[in-house]
Amino acid sequence: MAGPGTRVVHPRVPPRRGGARSASWWARAWSRAVEEAAYDEADLVAARRLARSGRIGGIIVDAGSFVAAVEDDGGLWTTSGTIPVLDAAGTETFVETVAAEAGRVAALLAGDLPHSLVEHAEDAGVELLPYGGELGSTCTCEGWTDPCVHALAVLHQLGWLMEGDPFVLLHLRGLPREELLARLHARAGPAPVEDPVATDDDTAYDAALRAARALDLLAEGHAVDHLL
Repeated sequence: MAGPGTRVVHPRVPPRRGGARSASWWARAWSRAVEEAAYDEADLVAARRLARSGRIGGIIVDAGSFVAAVEDDGGLWTTSGTIPVLDAAGTETFVETVAAEAGRVAALLAGDLPHSLVEHAEDAGVELLPYGGELGSTCTCEGWTDPCVHALAVLHQLGWLMEGDPFVLLHLRGLPREELLARLHARAGPAPVEDPVATDDDTAYDAALRAARALDLLAEGHAVDHLL
């Protein structure tokens, strides 16, 4: 599991226009989970408007959690949330799934989350994309719905972040970029040690040793055929 010091602070998202749908399939799947978690459509509309307003501070992402400050109605609220992390067996299975097919880690590093990777992980019992009931949240506001509009707005922005970087999703699930790469490197094992190639200097030195030994043996009256 990810240890301390793995948190990442994603910069504040500037104001943006509405209407554009997520281009990546995994960001759309995340958005559906956010919609499932919302109390009603009115909260979703207000949350989307707030997410686009530029009034949400940088989002701190850590294994299984996120936190951000939100400006709304003249107040400043602190919103945090939780997402279940993969257990030890699930993490190992996911790493094996990434390693099982060439090009998967390169795709992740390039900002893509292969659909086949997620499908194969699901077939092995690892659910990477959450459903609405897994998205927990708290907020310092006085809203009575859970998640409140502020939490929904932050969750929307998380979807925007992971659209360009699927490691945001993996980080929330407890497998940040550095840990995944380290586990893949460990599975590959150390590079094989090649036998040293003899150089001309090495050959000359060996010949000199043999000649010196032969002279010693001849002086003592021994046969030296085995050294020649």
